[in-house]
Amino acid sequence: MPHRITLIPGDGIGPEVAEATKTVLAATGVSLVWDEQDAGLAAIEKTGDALPEATIESCRSNGVALKGPTTTPVGGGHTSANVRLRRELDLYASVRPTKTIPGVETPYKDVDLVVFRENTEGLYSGLENRVADGVVLSIKVVTAQATDRIARAAFEYAVKNGRKSVAAVHKANIMKLGDGLFLERVNRIAKEYPQIEYSEVIIDALCMRLVREPQKFDVLLMENLYGDIVSDLCSGLVGGLGVVPGANIGSEAAVFEAVHGSAPDIAGKGVANPLGLIKSAVLMLEHIGELSASERLANAINDAMVSGEALTADLGGSAKTADVADAIISRL
Repeated sequence: MPHRITLIPGDGIGPEVAEATKTVLAATGVSLVWDEQDAGLAAIEKTGDALPEATIESCRSNGVALKGPTTTPVGGGHTSANVRLRRELDLYASVRPTKTIPGVETPYKDVDLVVFRENTEGLYSGLENRVADGVVLSIKVVTAQATDRIARAAFEYAVKNGRKSVAAVHKANIMKLGDGLFLERVNRIAKEYPQIEYSEVIIDALCMRLVREPQKFDVLLMENLYGDIVSDLCSGLVGGLGVVPGANIGSEAAVFEAVHGSAPDIAGKGVANPLGLIKSAVLMLEHIGELSASERLANAINDAMVSGEALTADLGGSAKTADVADAIISRL
């Protein structure tokens, strides 16, 4: 029976990397039916809304979506389609695996960690008020319920995937109530998983240690804004945002997405790196139960990278978007 998947190509280079990903997925032999929807600037041009109700309902109905990058203006304009989609579908867990990629040269070797980011509250949720001229209040909400479920998701992932440790990331030495509650709840959940080593690390100390010894970390668990920053830092350890996958998981829906920007400066030139979205598709295949295809695709990606045929300009190569897809397909 075919899997019905919502496809959101997105803005800028989004349609190009989405097309390359569709081509690769077709070559896996998995039966997929695409339900294409708009978000971001493309949606605004058609409907006046960065996240139309039809897109939300498609994701909710199909339960799974594959999403390209969307543009969010800085300092004004429309609200992030990403933030709204996570809120509408209650995609509470952002999961960002970060692993050294064969064939991609970086100063770091043997990196293999996963960031679990609470996706629905905290400062990143954008609750702000202008309380007076020149004064803005940004609100950080931390709840026991949201912390419990992201903590349990991180520990369950660790158990299922043979991970050895989970580290809770915080700033409870300063934000004693908000981050204090986060630590209190995570500590309570950790006791349910004695087989997983549990530790706590202050956010600024973590950043310093990640650029010195990233191999020491396994699963990193944190609130929303910390996760947004740290996950991008981690991507830099293995080659950048263009080579890492992203998943946003909820109880009833999941969105797998490219975590890089829409790069309008290179849109339409056929040179964008599609690897991030293709690797997100690997996670999607695993999520929908196509485990064999997921493993075959992951192996084909690694083989293509080692060959050098899939190295785009951002990785020091000369491959075009279509070349990357072809190199992977030839190894499936």
